[in-house]
Amino acid sequence: MTVVVTAKVNDGIVLAADSAASFFDAEGHPIKIYNNANKIFNLVKVWPIGALVYGSGGIGSASVETLTKDLRKKLSDQADSEYWLNREAYTVEEVATKARMFLYETCYKQAYPEPLANFVMGYRVCGYSAQSSSSEIWEFMILGGECGPPYKVQGELDYGLRWAGENEALDRLVLGTTGKLRDFFIQHGIANAQAAEALHLELINQVGLGWIIPAMPIQDAIDVARFAVETSAKFARYGLRAETIGGPTEVAAITKHEGFKWVSRKHYYHADLNRETNHGQ
Repeated sequence: MTVVVTAKVNDGIVLAADSAASFFDAEGHPIKIYNNANKIFNLVKVWPIGALVYGSGGIGSASVETLTKDLRKKLSDQADSEYWLNREAYTVEEVATKARMFLYETCYKQAYPEPLANFVMGYRVCGYSAQSSSSEIWEFMILGGECGPPYKVQGELDYGLRWAGENEALDRLVLGTTGKLRDFFIQHGIANAQAAEALHLELINQVGLGWIIPAMPIQDAIDVARFAVETSAKFARYGLRAETIGGPTEVAAITKHEGFKWVSRKHYYHADLNRETNHGQ
């Protein structure tokens, strides 16, 4: 499992994620947790577009990280007419559509001719379209054998904190409630499903906190996103449950002119032994 966070302000988008990768038995109980998975990706080196993954961290025998690097080569290859991005004309929606085409239509369907009923993977594409001065976030989800077209999470004029994966900690902290409250209303006859949803939204409007304002500097957005991930990890660590959120917190920032920049990142190799590696990308 995981938690991924985006913090969108005027100056750009911050992407943050934990590093836990959990493996479950047939009953849904965690049997092994690794704490070095990579969930943030630069989709075209230096360009102002990136992605986050939550849910399943692999398709078939390949990790989503490796598959995303395969996709990155395609997006950058002018000879690949199906995937290549024109730097002067691409859109974030186009990037999300091509990511879906590769990860779902090609990789998932090839790996699982018979879809996996319990497969869940969200893939969130963030950044700037070529001719835009404001950022956007688009996402698609693979649920079992279904994967609809990418949908807009935040448009150019939408700002704020968004999170996905294991939502409980941030739902409680930021919204002041959890989705379990809707079920409580229904189970106790307080409201039907539609009315319970309306009550829940009204409660969020009354008690929810606003952590992000559009004018917030990018460094403060970085701090907020990191805090959100680390709070979720502590919630998992100290609760009476498996620690399915954890490991190093990775953070990247995307701005119009600086492009995709890592803020904090783990490596399995030491920089002094790999001087030819371009760590800025």
